[in-house]
Amino acid sequence: MKLEINRRDFLKTTAVTSLYFAGFGLPSFASTGPKKNLVIIMLEGGMDGLCAIPVKGDKKFEKLRSKINLDKTFSLTSDFDLHPALQTFKILWDKNLASAVHATSIPYTGRSHFDGQNLMQSGGKIPYSIKTGWLGRGMKLAGLTGNGLALSLPMPLLIRGVPMNDNYFPVGKAMPAKDILELINNEFDSHSETHLSETLKVIRSRKDGGYGYTENSALSLKAGKQLAKIDGPRVAVFEVGGFDTHAAQGATDGAHADCLKEYDRILKGLEASMGNEFENTLVLTLTEFGRTIKQNSSNGTEHGYGTAVLMSGGLIKKSDIYTDWPGLKKKELFEGRDLNSTIDARSIYASAMATVFDIDFKRIQKEVFWGEKLQNLSDKLFKT
Repeated sequence: MKLEINRRDFLKTTAVTSLYFAGFGLPSFASTGPKKNLVIIMLEGGMDGLCAIPVKGDKKFEKLRSKINLDKTFSLTSDFDLHPALQTFKILWDKNLASAVHATSIPYTGRSHFDGQNLMQSGGKIPYSIKTGWLGRGMKLAGLTGNGLALSLPMPLLIRGVPMNDNYFPVGKAMPAKDILELINNEFDSHSETHLSETLKVIRSRKDGGYGYTENSALSLKAGKQLAKIDGPRVAVFEVGGFDTHAAQGATDGAHADCLKEYDRILKGLEASMGNEFENTLVLTLTEFGRTIKQNSSNGTEHGYGTAVLMSGGLIKKSDIYTDWPGLKKKELFEGRDLNSTIDARSIYASAMATVFDIDFKRIQKEVFWGEKLQNLSDKLFKT
């Protein structure tokens, strides 16, 4: 019997959390200041920015989402609220350790998960044309060129582009099966046999690592302890799936709320396990697109455009919602249906790398993003 699965079903069945580390040790030209860390949480499926951070007092918006409106929220500013699932985010907000950029997106409007996720990781504009990730290229520019590791296969495109980032971390004491080793070999088919040999040595030496956890709370606690080490990784990447809520999206509770809770648990674990080093950390979200303004007949939302980037950590300048708000009237929407994007999300990520890696923004703009017209938001968003 032939088993068939469509893309939407695939995305639902792969709505799990993975964790990746990279950038162990400090680059040779690092500043004399404290080690700084960058954590990216990829919210896959299209995070609904207007659900996570709803605008206040827009009656038309409330009418368009009559079945999925939030019946309670946390208040953030005079213009925006916060979904009640984001309890840790609110605690951090109250400590001046969390903020957001609203009405933002990567420059992609094609509404395909697979194309969008490729571009959100590569930083490009044409799907599958770039074989490295913007974070990997930024790490290479910063001299963070070795000894990364991943807790699942395959290593995400986002951190590819740095020589010798490991792409597998065993979760038990047994060596990987033959098919797993074949996957590793495929991942490194562009590298020399020496590089592959070195990677396999790392796998063998770390087989007692004890990372056999899949719960977000456990993964984030492990990650925080590693990031807090002076010789530990400087970069961690989480993947959280399940945001593709075409049906029964829910409101205060429900499918989208459950996904936001997963993200929030990661924040809670990181802050709890990093101690004072959370002050030297940025935690940013990444998603391929937002959701439509109007709910559909299944009380869900379709693929959209503009969304929000959630940010936290001690390198946040202050708690605020940064936005060039486009409005939600029909004439102000993208293609008459979506929140528009007025800020290229790549500007946020370039500014974050400039801050964490201590590299001039213009160098990142030129060498990581090919000279694209990006805004330097470093001074606005982060402590520089």
